[in-house]
Amino acid sequence: MDGNDHKVENLGDVDKFYSRIRWNNQFSYMATLPPHLQSEMEGQKSLLMRYDTYRKESSSFSGEGKKVTLQHVPTDFSEASQAVISKKEHDTHASAFVNKIFQPEVAEELIVNRYEKLLSQRPEWHAPWKLSRVINGHLGWVRCVAIDPVDNEWFITGSNDTTMKVWDLATGKLKTTLAGHVMTVRDVAVSDRHPYLFSVSEDKTVKCWDLEKNQIIRDYYGHLSGVRTVSIHPTLDLIATAGRDSVIKLWDMRTRIPVITLVGHKGPINQVQCTPVDPQVVSSSTDATVRLWDVVAGKTMKVLTHHKRSVRATALHPKEFSVASACTDDIRSWGLAEGPLLTNFESEKTGIINTLSINQDDVLFAGGDNGVLSFYDYKSGHKYQSLATREMVGSLEGERSVLCSTFDKTGLRLITGEADKSIKIWKQDETATKESEPGLAWNPNLSAKRF
Repeated sequence: MDGNDHKVENLGDVDKFYSRIRWNNQFSYMATLPPHLQSEMEGQKSLLMRYDTYRKESSSFSGEGKKVTLQHVPTDFSEASQAVISKKEHDTHASAFVNKIFQPEVAEELIVNRYEKLLSQRPEWHAPWKLSRVINGHLGWVRCVAIDPVDNEWFITGSNDTTMKVWDLATGKLKTTLAGHVMTVRDVAVSDRHPYLFSVSEDKTVKCWDLEKNQIIRDYYGHLSGVRTVSIHPTLDLIATAGRDSVIKLWDMRTRIPVITLVGHKGPINQVQCTPVDPQVVSSSTDATVRLWDVVAGKTMKVLTHHKRSVRATALHPKEFSVASACTDDIRSWGLAEGPLLTNFESEKTGIINTLSINQDDVLFAGGDNGVLSFYDYKSGHKYQSLATREMVGSLEGERSVLCSTFDKTGLRLITGEADKSIKIWKQDETATKESEPGLAWNPNLSAKRF
């Protein structure tokens, strides 16, 4: 009996042993999180928690008699930050120190690394721009301009004189004059899918013009104050308008019904842009914010609050999914659709900026209220040219302001509307070379980039 009992006991031990083996083989992976979940958990820890773990590991390694290359273990956050910067420059152990505490993704965004990246980046060379033609015809400030989106043969301007004029792009001659508003025409937009022109005015109205008959065919009523901006949706039969009543209205262009009203801005809206995918509406306002809108939900996707003053101008990049915005002394570009900050432009002394335009060659133009034209490399944010506009004979010096701008569809001609009642066309100098016209010096500095 004792022998049998002993065998049963041995068999029980064997069964437990093999059960443990099978368990380890089949479920041991559940004892630890997968690497991607582990990194996600580590990312949720605070900076001081990760630093405390690193300090304990360093202490345990020292207790085992292993060589520790970190001479001094900081005891607070400020010392840790200082240690990161100093060690990164003088000690090979710093890379492991930084990666362990800040995580690789965050470590790449440190001031030192971003500054090194800035220094290594070189702006692309662009030929300088010069005045090609001056066009006169309006009796008031030229407040808006739009190019023919189909054939690139004409452009239209709107003015304080309540009229819109269509000009031949090649010759600069007047083709026709459209009259219908009773107050300043603040913005115009030409459809590339319909023979329609849309105009908005301080008289609170939005008008649709048939370009084949040069007549008004629809009026859109609903704004409670002056309308400042209009944009046509690139894929849907909708137009977006906004103005001093601080709301954005999306209209069905055929039924004239305001299908959606977007509410959120706390001040008059200066400009609105439409994109084919979310965010399908981008708006800027005097409340110093840029808002990205979810049209389906009818609410804001994200609010960009980096600007400190009224955001007067925005511009969409024609080739990449990004947008630039400008307020006084500050131009920035943002990625869409999440809205990350891409570039801070060298714009500290540009003054009030009324208009932005971007062409396919990554040239960003900014027109100032003081009459200064600034040209930037879009990728690096480098200002490579700055020149003052020429005011018309007989106009006041205070009427040198650049109020509106647009590039033609080739990106080779820039059209500006100005406060001296003139329209100017600018072209790049075709004879210029990188050696003869190097442009303004590229001197990046940390304070200018405002990291």
